[in-house]
Amino acid sequence: MHCLHVNIRRAIFIILSIIVNNISIIQMIDNKAETKPASQNKNNSDNDEQPPPPIDSILHCPSNLDCKDLHPQCMTCNMTPSCKYGEVQNATCNVNSKVECRGRKIFEKSWMCRYCYQTEPWEHTCDLKASCNSVASPRINYTTNCTVKSDILCLGNRTFKKNVLCNWTGGYRWTTALILSITLGGFGADRFYLGHWQEGIGKLFSFGGLGVWTIIDVILISLHYLGPADGSLYI
Repeated sequence: MHCLHVNIRRAIFIILSIIVNNISIIQMIDNKAETKPASQNKNNSDNDEQPPPPIDSILHCPSNLDCKDLHPQCMTCNMTPSCKYGEVQNATCNVNSKVECRGRKIFEKSWMCRYCYQTEPWEHTCDLKASCNSVASPRINYTTNCTVKSDILCLGNRTFKKNVLCNWTGGYRWTTALILSITLGGFGADRFYLGHWQEGIGKLFSFGGLGVWTIIDVILISLHYLGPADGSLYI
């Protein structure tokens, strides 16, 4: 009988090298698939892009736009809180004297009677945070600052605080995790990719729990039940 001597340290190093190389290759393939249309859109947008208008040095208002298209901070509008909520009204607006614009400086502009914090989600932008757990159950909310878009007229402060659902991503792809789980899941490649290092090492030395752990992880990842260790969502 011939005995086969295996250097365990060298074998583990070779396996880890293969896992890292496969993760890099799969990420490169996914990135190329997304960067191609993105670069084409960027080239098209560069051709259509117009030079930005000059900005007023005092109020930071563009000086070559129509007066009606200026930011609300560049004008004063007579909006009264005594209006009926949700009713569309016309407000008389007067452009500030130090702002230069095209057309009449006194005009009417339609607006809906409501406070700025009552605007719809697509009518304001919020500062998003990446320090919360997006996959927690129940889902987590956090308080952040939101600002109404420039084309919306409303009552009160244009910047306000709002409770926002924790929903961010750290760049982990669901397709990459699933492919690694199916192909190299027996060596813990999917767990290493998602940042679950302890489980990945255990999976590596047990050869995927003799196949049982591998099958379970494939099911969990396919159902989006197993996600990145940092608490982010897949992209």
